[in-house]
Amino acid sequence: MNLHLTISSIPLLVLNAAIAIMGLLLAFALPDFGRSFLAPVERWAGRLARRQALAVLLVGVSAPLIRLALLPIAPIPQPAIQDEFSFLLAGETFASHRLTNPTPPMWVHFETFHEEFQPTYMSMYPAAQGLVLAAGAVLFRHPWFGVCLSVGVMCGAICWMLQGWFSPGWALYGSVLALLRLGIFSYWMNSYWGGAIAATGGALVLGAMPRLMQRIRVRTALILGFGVAVLANSRPFEGFLLSLPVAGALLFWAFGKKHPPMWALCKRLALPVLVVLLIAAAAMGYYNWRVFGNPMTLPYQINRATYAVAPYFLWQSPRPAPVYHHQVMRDFYLLSYELPLFQKAKTFSGFLDLIGDRILTVLLFFLGPVLMPTLIMLPRVLRDRRQRFLILAGAVFFLGLLACAFVQAHYLAPATAIVFAIVVQASRRLRVWRPGGQPVGAALVRALPCMCMALLLAQAGWMAASPTPDLPRTRVQHFLEKQPGRQLAIVRYDAGHSVVDEWVYNAADIDASQVVWAREMNAAENLELLDYYKDRNVWLVEPDQTQPRVSLYPANAGAYRR
Repeated sequence: MNLHLTISSIPLLVLNAAIAIMGLLLAFALPDFGRSFLAPVERWAGRLARRQALAVLLVGVSAPLIRLALLPIAPIPQPAIQDEFSFLLAGETFASHRLTNPTPPMWVHFETFHEEFQPTYMSMYPAAQGLVLAAGAVLFRHPWFGVCLSVGVMCGAICWMLQGWFSPGWALYGSVLALLRLGIFSYWMNSYWGGAIAATGGALVLGAMPRLMQRIRVRTALILGFGVAVLANSRPFEGFLLSLPVAGALLFWAFGKKHPPMWALCKRLALPVLVVLLIAAAAMGYYNWRVFGNPMTLPYQINRATYAVAPYFLWQSPRPAPVYHHQVMRDFYLLSYELPLFQKAKTFSGFLDLIGDRILTVLLFFLGPVLMPTLIMLPRVLRDRRQRFLILAGAVFFLGLLACAFVQAHYLAPATAIVFAIVVQASRRLRVWRPGGQPVGAALVRALPCMCMALLLAQAGWMAASPTPDLPRTRVQHFLEKQPGRQLAIVRYDAGHSVVDEWVYNAADIDASQVVWAREMNAAENLELLDYYKDRNVWLVEPDQTQPRVSLYPANAGAYRR
């Protein structure tokens, strides 16, 4: 099982809840427990927090260093989900100094999820996550190290954002909670799915806004523009939902009664942001032209038009079903996954489930039981004037996401800094909470980082006690790589195959790969494939057996139902 799936298992969720309950009980029963021990730590953290640049740096480097130190018990993650392979294709392509790849001759056999094959062979996703993976591959010889660094950048960016809204001490407090909650064992660190890049873009946009309102500086305006560009190349729609209230607030401020001089607005704010966005738009247009054949064709568009029946947004109508070359793809898009989910979300009960799913994502992924005690102060936070904009921006973001039929936790990534800003403000309110005259709130605030650390240690112990085995596809890949010569793996699924357990993914340069993965089709098409790869050893891979079966491909294989 992949690491990001293992750590979200029910036993660890129960452990998370148990640690939270123990912390609550201890805070109520012994509110002064640990105060003398933690007081020097708080004083040291306060001194560090006042050196704001150093605080951002230390928070940023801590997540990668801690995760790298845990590699002996939590090794480099293996790709498992369809999206991960697509992002890895982009990363390998960029690392090879190409923007895309030519369509392979036998591309119908290689056709798979979330990848383009016409007009070129490339990931269907925006470029940001692929660039991160390429950086890891080029600098450290493995794409995951790019993920590791991106999570560190995210944690540092959250610290910088919080410094724009809170005192230095509270900003450090909130960013440490984000580091411990998301920076070590979340799937943003332990997969190739992404999340950290969009969270970084959102933090830069939200952190630049209050600084610009206090003092217009070209450097801050450039950071704002760069954050918007990052969002546009990672989570475009969700980034738009976040950027919209920020743009509205800046416009309201710029044309309000106490607006700054117009020349300063134009020269130091509008012009730098415009320059960054024009450069980003030109780069995106060139990339779209090279990959999709038209500078105005955005990522997703061709792939969704080619394969998808269900649209992303609930106000849209399903498209006519295309002709699929492979049954597994027809099942995914039409019969057992996307279209049924979309149709369910269009019903009243399904829409209520969709709302509940989004709320649970925020509660369980971003907060978890350990940070949920802060929510008892949420009514007071909603009345805070200083944080009113963040509440409004979060509401616009959340309501906008309700228009989407499909959502994962990384879709919410642009608003990550808002979540932890709310946690910080709730913690500030919680700190002065004294039920029965006892400093229970202060004890809880002191306990939150300790509980997060305890959970991190428990997760590390869990990983040490139950090492992550190789995934079935990884085991087969390793077996084939050890065989003499070059290999062709033809995949045959059973009728009950799970559409999310995909095996057919290939490298950027398919013909140069030691192992090529292909789908079995009918007899004539199979013979064409075998003739093209006549210099390779040919294997039949059957993933749906009790143990995935690998055998030499029969020379007289007959027609196979598609």
